[in-house]
Amino acid sequence: MRVAAAQLTCAPTDVSTNVGQMARLAERAAADSAELIVFPELAVTGYELAATAADAGLWLRADDPRLDPLRATGIATVVNCAAPDLDGHRPLIATYVYNATGDLLTTYHKQHLFQQEQQFFTPADKDGRFELHGLRFSLATCFDNHIPDLLDRIADDGCDIHLASALYGTGSGRAERASTYPGIAHRANVYVALANHVGPAGPITGCGRAALWGTDGTVLAEADEQSSMFVVADIG
Repeated sequence: MRVAAAQLTCAPTDVSTNVGQMARLAERAAADSAELIVFPELAVTGYELAATAADAGLWLRADDPRLDPLRATGIATVVNCAAPDLDGHRPLIATYVYNATGDLLTTYHKQHLFQQEQQFFTPADKDGRFELHGLRFSLATCFDNHIPDLLDRIADDGCDIHLASALYGTGSGRAERASTYPGIAHRANVYVALANHVGPAGPITGCGRAALWGTDGTVLAEADEQSSMFVVADIG
């Protein structure tokens, strides 16, 4: 299966602009024969925690028509955004997975909130899984990928490919990104695809380097540190 991992510079709280950027990347990936593309954490709004949590109009359900451009790209998409919680008071950090015809395959909510995210979002407690083209996928969002128990469950559940929507910055985030994801590949014996921000992302400057790794931790494809772009690899 041919998988793409994306990186982009998001416009703060501008859903239409960000979805448009993501849709164009997805269309280009589809033209490159990719069958699935994964996007960074909170790519729909940008990593604007306080502003996003304060405006329920920025919390999207899976059937929100503002996501239609992504559902119409002809490629499976892994989209991370703020979503309403059941109590309606604080949002969740959600991943929606759509197939190539735009149907919802699964929803995953981030379980382990990082630092200031805890002030604004609600954590969840269920793992993310789906199947596509005979392969089993796992989902995790940024800090989730640093939790050993979650990673052990990926291996125990027989997953083939792990998809991570994340934000790693140009400081210590570079080293964390470079060590964490080859480690996941080794630990869980899975292929790994990481989507990241590049450039300004709220208070952080994303370091880019969206990438895919083989089950032995070898880099299969890696983006640069400057461009909105995607990389692809044949995996699974």
